[in-house]
Amino acid sequence: MSPNDGTVAGTGEFRLIEAVTSGRKQPESTLLGPGDDAAVVATPDGRTVVSTDVLVQGVHFRLDWSSAEQVGRKAVAVNLTDIAAMGARPTSVLMGFACPPDTETSLVTELTKGMWAEADRAGVGIVGGDMVSASQIVISVTALGDLGGREPVTRSGARPGDVVAVCGRLGWAAAGLAVLGRGFRSPVSVVNAQRCPEPDYEAGVRAADGGATSMIDVSDGLLSDLGHIATASGVGIDVRTADLDVSSRLTEVGTALGADPLKWVLTGGEDHAFAATFPAFADLPEGWTEIGVVTMPDSGVTVDGKRYGHNGGWEHWR
Repeated sequence: MSPNDGTVAGTGEFRLIEAVTSGRKQPESTLLGPGDDAAVVATPDGRTVVSTDVLVQGVHFRLDWSSAEQVGRKAVAVNLTDIAAMGARPTSVLMGFACPPDTETSLVTELTKGMWAEADRAGVGIVGGDMVSASQIVISVTALGDLGGREPVTRSGARPGDVVAVCGRLGWAAAGLAVLGRGFRSPVSVVNAQRCPEPDYEAGVRAADGGATSMIDVSDGLLSDLGHIATASGVGIDVRTADLDVSSRLTEVGTALGADPLKWVLTGGEDHAFAATFPAFADLPEGWTEIGVVTMPDSGVTVDGKRYGHNGGWEHWR
């Protein structure tokens, strides 16, 4: 391929890396950014919280449904919420990117533009990574975070009598997926929730400072992810549907598609909200809403006191 044919093969690995990294700002925690064998990042706490996610074209995103910039934002967001769910503040991101040789260079620059934009929204830097050839587009993001002297909030700390609370929208991304799956592109607010989540990255820190006993990023569905807390903590969790926010917009979309919006709220993934447990009678932090209670040991997750009759959420290979 010619050097100017507009593909990544024509651009070349090193010119492509230069194109997606040059002129970008880094936070103070980045002591040495892209351009060397490895990055150097400050760890004031002395401990580093680390998480990795992989997004595969056709599984996690479709470029006929989302712009490359939206895919880039989503790739960063889904990782940073894992850091926040530990009660930490995200500090930096590493990116691995693979694509076919005939991929348009403009697609890569738009995708990384989205990654930088989301990193900037979270106050972190993209400090390094790798780019390779592959048969399809694959994005791997590793996120780092700092606990700021706090203990990590894990999935295993919930105790009977704790209250269950959430922060962020639930069901919107699932509704957006249903709309896109029917070939529609509106309502835009619902579709965009699927294309690119907008997490509150400070929610985890507020929860940790507010005494959260356990916490998780809601990525695979509320019931599924609460199930992880229940299993890790050896408890049961009961969700009260009367306390869940089923917005009028979701109700409108559900009516139009013949779908139950409550099912989206309970089982829909990819909103990247947060769920946590707090001691009974605790003052919940700003943005957090009580939706249930931690119950008897090893009793699983129930809805209004009963087993839920639908699939609880997403699971790969199932």
